[in-house]
Amino acid sequence: MEPLPPKNLLLDACRGLPHEEHLVLRSACWLAELHERRLDAPAGTLSDIDRQRAHLVHDIDRWVARELPHAHRGVRLHTETVGTVVDRLAQFSALAYYTLTSSPEWVINDAWRRLTELAVAYDDLAAEVTAGRCRLPDLSDHHEYEP
Repeated sequence: MEPLPPKNLLLDACRGLPHEEHLVLRSACWLAELHERRLDAPAGTLSDIDRQRAHLVHDIDRWVARELPHAHRGVRLHTETVGTVVDRLAQFSALAYYTLTSSPEWVINDAWRRLTELAVAYDDLAAEVTAGRCRLPDLSDHHEYEP
């Protein structure tokens, strides 16, 4: 069993420092790049970017289903998959760095606070899923992720 990466490596990946040997980190890096492109993309190109994001989210979720232990049905169900949480981390990371160039201080602080809070929540989710204390939405119950 290969564990989920810790938040510090995931945040590094979102800033362009991928670890090629881990699918989740590699996907997080690509997701962050897509979110950065999305920030300045014309409206007509968003569907292609979002389609690429959906594939990466699905790849992460398949990896999690294959690599991590499955929790018992009686444990708490998380509302999101690991893939959707990683996608939001990539989005918040892209937004936090984007705000540094031309935003008021309160916007910058808010973006970094949200990123920090989600990174901590990801670490908690990773620990709970790995320990079997939390289960994830069943992939068979969902169609392709629509960002």
